[in-house]
Amino acid sequence: MWFSSDNLVLTVAQSACVLLPAAGLPRWAARFRTGAWALVLPLSIAVVIGAITLIPSTADVLTWVALVLVPIGCALALGWAGHRARWPAAALAAPLLAVAWATPHTKWGQGATAILIAGSAVTAGRLVAGVAPLTLLKVAVVAMAMLDSILVFSNNLQPANDVLVAASPGSGLPQLQSASFGFAGLGYGDFFAAAVVGGILAAERRAQWLAAPVLVLLSLAWDQLFLYYDTLPATVPPAVVVLGCAALDGRRARRREAGDGSAPAVERGSTTAPLPGATAG
Repeated sequence: MWFSSDNLVLTVAQSACVLLPAAGLPRWAARFRTGAWALVLPLSIAVVIGAITLIPSTADVLTWVALVLVPIGCALALGWAGHRARWPAAALAAPLLAVAWATPHTKWGQGATAILIAGSAVTAGRLVAGVAPLTLLKVAVVAMAMLDSILVFSNNLQPANDVLVAASPGSGLPQLQSASFGFAGLGYGDFFAAAVVGGILAAERRAQWLAAPVLVLLSLAWDQLFLYYDTLPATVPPAVVVLGCAALDGRRARRREAGDGSAPAVERGSTTAPLPGATAG
């Protein structure tokens, strides 16, 4: 059996992205609703990997984008996007950034980085689930996992991902484009996929508190493939959660249909019940 406590820490951080997103959009953002936002999920892998493969310096741009947007996204999660968020709590993103910056190679610094990334993903997940049709988003989560799996198992993702993970904004600034903890690593896209699933569940008023531990268990089972592979697509367990919810919905719909058709409808006053011992004619 394969198990890593370092990897478990990142798995729990990823599952928090399912648990924490709340639902709803600011009124001004309603104008941006369109199905095109669902394409963000698969394109976030295809475009990034393709761009880095063709132009490796793209990774340097992305690490600066992450340095700017990840702390802002985490602050928004603490102040607005997450369940029980309060605006004063948004200030906590500052000390998290300070710890990630001051001690990048310690467990404390790596943990702070993972929290910043997970928080920003929670904000992104709530926003995307608010502006895109949920059915399209579910398809997009599965498509993202399929694309991720194809790239990983064909060894086409790893070279570009290594360049992205190694990219640094310089001057000792923190690298916020991916999370690492000890010997384990998880890309931003893995957090984002889980957060979109959390946003979908929140919008549908489903039990996120149940889906989050289910994701941990699915991830632990999926991680057994580390016995045979060095890299696994961590977007697969969130996609399985989506497929599981769809299967439950289908089962419930079939039960309702069976229940509705199990007894014939009877019009009041149109039928007389037979007396005991009599035969209905």
